Amino acid sequence: MVQTKITKTYLKEEFERHLTRTLAIYSADSATVYERFLAISYTVRDQLIDRWVATQNTYYDKDVKRVYYLSLEFLMGRTLGNAMLNLDMEEEIRGALEGLGLDLEDLRDAEIDAGLGNGGLGRLAACFLDSMATLEIPAYGMGIRYEYGMFHQTIENGYQKENPDNWLRLPNPWEISRPQYAIKIPFYGHVETYHDASGKERRRWVTKDFVLAMPYDTPIPGYKNNTVNTLRLWSAKSNDQFGLDYFNNGDYLEAIRDMELSESISKVLYPNDTSVNGKELRLKQQFFLCSSSLHDILRRFKVDHNDYSVFTEKIAIQLNDTHPAVSIAEMMRIFLDDEGMSWDQAWAIVNKVFAYTNHTLLPEALEKWSVSLFERLLPRHLEIIFEINTRFLRQVSMRWPGDESKLRDMSIIEEGGDKNIRMAFLSIVGSHSVNGVAALHSELLVKHLFKDFYELWPEKFNNKTNGVTQRRWVRKSNPLQSELMTKKIGDGWILELDQLRGLEKFATDKKFQKEWQEVKKANKQVLADLIFEQQGVEVSTESMFDVQVKRIHEYKRQLMPILYAVHLYLELKDGNDFAPRTIIIGGKAAPGYWMAKQIIKMCNAIGSVINADPATKGKLRLIFLENYRVSLAEKVFPASDLSEQVSTAGKEASGTGNMKFSLNGALTIGTLDGANVEIAEEVGDENIFIFGKKVEEVQEILEEGYRPWEYLQTVPDLKRIIDFLATGFFNPDEPDVMTPILENLIQHDPYLVFADFESYLAAQAEVDKTYRDQAKWTEMAILNVARMGKFSTDRTIDQYNKEVWGAGRVSIKLDK
Repeated sequence: MVQTKITKTYLKEEFERHLTRTLAIYSADSATVYERFLAISYTVRDQLIDRWVATQNTYYDKDVKRVYYLSLEFLMGRTLGNAMLNLDMEEEIRGALEGLGLDLEDLRDAEIDAGLGNGGLGRLAACFLDSMATLEIPAYGMGIRYEYGMFHQTIENGYQKENPDNWLRLPNPWEISRPQYAIKIPFYGHVETYHDASGKERRRWVTKDFVLAMPYDTPIPGYKNNTVNTLRLWSAKSNDQFGLDYFNNGDYLEAIRDMELSESISKVLYPNDTSVNGKELRLKQQFFLCSSSLHDILRRFKVDHNDYSVFTEKIAIQLNDTHPAVSIAEMMRIFLDDEGMSWDQAWAIVNKVFAYTNHTLLPEALEKWSVSLFERLLPRHLEIIFEINTRFLRQVSMRWPGDESKLRDMSIIEEGGDKNIRMAFLSIVGSHSVNGVAALHSELLVKHLFKDFYELWPEKFNNKTNGVTQRRWVRKSNPLQSELMTKKIGDGWILELDQLRGLEKFATDKKFQKEWQEVKKANKQVLADLIFEQQGVEVSTESMFDVQVKRIHEYKRQLMPILYAVHLYLELKDGNDFAPRTIIIGGKAAPGYWMAKQIIKMCNAIGSVINADPATKGKLRLIFLENYRVSLAEKVFPASDLSEQVSTAGKEASGTGNMKFSLNGALTIGTLDGANVEIAEEVGDENIFIFGKKVEEVQEILEEGYRPWEYLQTVPDLKRIIDFLATGFFNPDEPDVMTPILENLIQHDPYLVFADFESYLAAQAEVDKTYRDQAKWTEMAILNVARMGKFSTDRTIDQYNKEVWGAGRVSIKLDK
């Protein structure tokens, strides 16, 4: 029975019950903040569980088609606020806690981010789960329960330092362990031939090395409906028999060592794969996710079905990038070796079930695994991949007879000194759908990166422009703006983002503009307070908050706003006027990415001097936000005035930060890259600041031979900035620390910072001019929000479902 009347009194009683019965705490007064957080989370979880059980029972009763989203990353952030919002319980919870003298915000802040992702890829997966549940699509997320998520970043002497992110060190109230569904995952061993009962020759994988995959489930509620889907995360445990011989012989240390090796698979998100051992662990992670998920999918399918004739009508599997690509070979192995299918029968099913999303345009970022590593770790899968490739190349040779270059270029196996398996090619060959994540990205995929495959199978390729869930990224993270918008146009936009169009008629309304500005200033004050608390730097809320927050990478060009900060500092020293500006940069550099780490150091070195100069007070600040993560992002986006989306054209697949900024009332300065192109189309060229070379121009420059040093002669402001940096003014104690960055820019500049900088300065001049006219700026900000309806993951997921998955929408009824 579901509790239908959720009153403050009921919630207060449930909170106190969980304190005493679940946590064994005598009273709220004696509980720690985290224990109180646990108690309120268990109270909310109870409401989810009733719906969760009803959802899963309904899926079985109606024998629905299910969608499985396989991803190595799920950047979920915090769950309590999102759960309360989707259950429509926030006000009742707040009131119940206030009756106990407790503040909901204090308890929310006690929750630890589930940082099981690196950036946009993982956050997109999290947004997708929210939209799947909201749209009542029977869906499951499948990932890994990393014990240590994306590292905790601290800044020491300006340098990034990585610290373990042990997010599971305290109890996680949102997960339910399911040991009864644990699965044994094999590794290593060898392949042998045998004859089955009918005398047919078959192949089988023989090994004694197993790891146990233990599932943990997290509920994913839809917005104000009864659907609660599941995120299943797998944790690696030592097999029951693992090390038993060592124990029996008294070698306890060796038994423990083997146990630790097996459990290392789910120990950390993205182990450093620069070493052979690191690469092996990374591939182990991928196969661990794929094998456990596929066996779980088959187990669920077999509850109601005795054969595979309807498998493709009941199952859809989406591969989030190439990390889960080995699923194609693993499902073939299961069908061939365990289920006794013929190759053609198995391949027909596999090819109709899998779909692949590509997330990168960088050729060097396309995953490859050495054949020798596969042969040692997954010997049967290597055989299957070779067979897939052999059959595929027959198709290629029939399409292009005698064209050896096509065979070489399209082969799943990359020939050479060390043979490699191209996982993107395996994904394309094994899937019925291949999509990019923005219109420009998808266009570049079929014109360049996967041109040959598109010529062979044009029907496979399609576009699914990314989005974000407005429930977390506006309604939850920006309640002041949400309330203001709802007051004017109602709350329908929370489910149908296109309804934001209703704001257009208020864009020039002076009263509404004033209210909009007050909301923005209040949000800026929250971020300003946080910066002062953490860094001791005062930032003026009257200044423009000019923000770039994302993974630190050369192609994302954090150097653009950093160099611009130096430009403004020199302008200030010359006595030139500009609108007060606070430049904010945040993000993490991959532990092995030295140049990205130097960019962080450069930013902090420059910022420490600028921020300490009395002449810059109230006029200029350069801030590096430490440990950027989802919960911090929820404070950053609502506070931002200007969004820096300045990647080199043709390098960013899509981006979702650009969408979050715009939906929270920030204007964009950006290149025509990724989803910026579509944002410009939606909001209008007059409401966005576009600069820089286009994709074709970038390609032309590189083909002709790029000479970045020539721009120092033609762009005086750029030369002045670089010359000033070279003096060591910002880094007197470490005179050579910026030299590698400056030399790389002058001599190589692989991502065309110099080539685009003059255009960037011109766009920033237009930004400055517009910001001084606050009525105009506010009008543009309102229009940006009003025209962002396209960029909801609800739209993206609806397109996936209609065009790729074909799952029916299922409404959940509750017993009352």
